Amino acid sequence: MFANLDKAFRKIGAQANVVIAQDGIVNNRWFSQSTPIRLNVISHKGYETFEIAVRKDILEALELTILEVKPKDKHLLLLARQLDEKGLAVEKHRFLCGRDEDHLFVASVAAVSTVAAAKASLKPTLLTEQEVGLNVAKRNRRKTKTFKRQGEWFFVPVEVGVSPLLVTTNEPLRRSNNNKAHVAQYAFRSGGESVMVCNQHPAALTLLEYEQLIERNPSAKHWNWRQMKRDALVFAKGKVKHPDHATIFLDGWHRVLMNTEVLAETVAFLD
Repeated sequence: MFANLDKAFRKIGAQANVVIAQDGIVNNRWFSQSTPIRLNVISHKGYETFEIAVRKDILEALELTILEVKPKDKHLLLLARQLDEKGLAVEKHRFLCGRDEDHLFVASVAAVSTVAAAKASLKPTLLTEQEVGLNVAKRNRRKTKTFKRQGEWFFVPVEVGVSPLLVTTNEPLRRSNNNKAHVAQYAFRSGGESVMVCNQHPAALTLLEYEQLIERNPSAKHWNWRQMKRDALVFAKGKVKHPDHATIFLDGWHRVLMNTEVLAETVAFLD
C-alpha cells in the first residue's frame, strides 16, 4: 500500500516501517493513539529506523505522499492525508524526517511543501527575523552569529545580570517527559506560571486546577507532585550535553528557545 516509501527513505540512508498502532503502557501510563498516524524513531541493537504507526480503523483511508526528498541533505518531507468516502482530505499531517548529526529525527511541521520551508518553520520567530538576507546554507548551520543549536534547542546570546543564588547546575532541558534531557551546566529561570506536575498529569495543571482536583479526589494529593514553572524565560551557559549530540559550549548567558514543532498533543515548556 505504501510501496514508494521504501525508495524515498533509502535515498536519505534510512528505513521506514509501517505498523498498526497498538494500545499499551508507555512511561507508566496507558497509551492509546488518538491521531491517525504517529512517527517515531526506533532504536534496536544500535540501529535506528523510522516507525510509522497507523490506526487500524483508518488504514484503508490513509494516503502517504513524499513531497520532497533531499538525498545529499538526508532529509525528506512526508505528507499523511486521511480521506473520506469521497476521497477528500479530512485531516493532514506533515513530517520532516532526516538525520541530525549521527541520529535520525522526525518533527511534525506546519503546512509547507519543501524541506527548506519545513526547516525554516521549526525556527523561533526571534531567529528568523535576524536571518533576513542569509542564504539557505548559512541558515541551516548549527552555529551562526545569532545562535547555537543542539537538537531541538536554540541558544541565543544575551546580556543579562543574575544573582548567583538563582543559578542552578546540571539543569535538564526537555520538551516533554518522553524526551532525553539536554543538560546545561548552569541555568536560571525568570518569570513563568507556577504549575503542578506528576506522572498522571505530565502536561501540568495550574494551581487552581490542582486545588480543584484535590477537592474532587483527596487521594490525588499523594501522586508525587512537584511544582514547576511553565513558559518561563530560561537562560543557560557553560557546557550543554546530550547523549545523541556533540557537546556545545556557551560562552556567557544564552536564552534557551525550543523549536516550533507542531505537536499532535499539546506539550508545555516545563523546566
